Amino acid sequence: MNKADSERIATVLENTGYQPAQEIKQADLILVNMCSVRQSAVDRVYGKAKEFLKLKAKNQKLKTVLTGCITKKDFEKFKNFFDFILPINTLEKWPEILQKENNFFSPAIERNGNYLKINPKRKNKKLAYIPISTGCNNFCTYCVVPFTRGRLICRDPKEILKEVKTAVKKGAKEIWLLGENVNDYKFNLTTNSSKIKTIDFAKLVKMVNDLPGDFKFFFTSPHPKNFSNELIETLASCEKFGKVLNLPVQSGDNEILKKMNRNYTVEEYKNLVKKIREKIPDIKLSTDVIVGFPGETKKQFQNTVKLFKEVKFNWAYISKYSPRPGTAAFLMEDNIPLEEKKRREKVLRDLIAKINEKRK
Repeated sequence: MNKADSERIATVLENTGYQPAQEIKQADLILVNMCSVRQSAVDRVYGKAKEFLKLKAKNQKLKTVLTGCITKKDFEKFKNFFDFILPINTLEKWPEILQKENNFFSPAIERNGNYLKINPKRKNKKLAYIPISTGCNNFCTYCVVPFTRGRLICRDPKEILKEVKTAVKKGAKEIWLLGENVNDYKFNLTTNSSKIKTIDFAKLVKMVNDLPGDFKFFFTSPHPKNFSNELIETLASCEKFGKVLNLPVQSGDNEILKKMNRNYTVEEYKNLVKKIREKIPDIKLSTDVIVGFPGETKKQFQNTVKLFKEVKFNWAYISKYSPRPGTAAFLMEDNIPLEEKKRREKVLRDLIAKINEKRK
């Protein structure tokens, strides 16, 4: 999503007359598009922001801009470092805002997805990231997304299909449909007979599959709690589906999943994997997992190890838990030492490598 937003930002800036600088020292405008899912990303921005102040001392024309996912607490700190803090949803107004001499800050989340109508110029013509929604209604206890991007807003399927068609015409071979939870996608269309037709994610996927052109489509991220049988059947029937699926599990222990507010059990997750593999036998399956969540015992971590051994993921995105201000988990004691988090991360990485070695 961060990359997709950056393509739209670059398009607006280039249309305004900005050109990419060869190196940061030459820039008149430095823009940071921040992701705040992990604290480590936010910490990197703090480091960069200090460097920008030194550059500003040498170049009086230099303007610095921060956008992306920003919590209220981070906003208060960052406004001392950046000339502008701009919500991504106000992107169409940026050319006018950036001409102002006065600094512009807005901590508010704009509750619309209109900026997604901007048609991006993609540098990689063969790959297209296409958002189908923005925001999230799930409120997992470790995640700041509903507080930084706002609640779920779904795009009109006609807009999405138009963007896919344009990308394919320009040479895209790989289409990625993006949403914080793609399964939550729903849009009510008014038909010619004034009836309301609801397009859910399974229907949208079928519509993308039926578009002409030589391409494969993928999507991220789905949520296991509402990955429907209809969606599985639809994917199995779609010849353009790339047969790669990231299905975030986050933990292999039911107590931890409950603390995370994930709304499924390990047994339900394994049953879902079984159904998907029965219908799409050659699918490549990856997952997301958090190690060292508050209160995760060694025994609970071993349940995640057990799940990895049973499911045999093709690969996994493993995160060490980091507390995020504003989330429910932030109020829980972060009682797993960093060294232990690193050890658990290594255990899972080594296990994935071992599983893949056996596949060869």
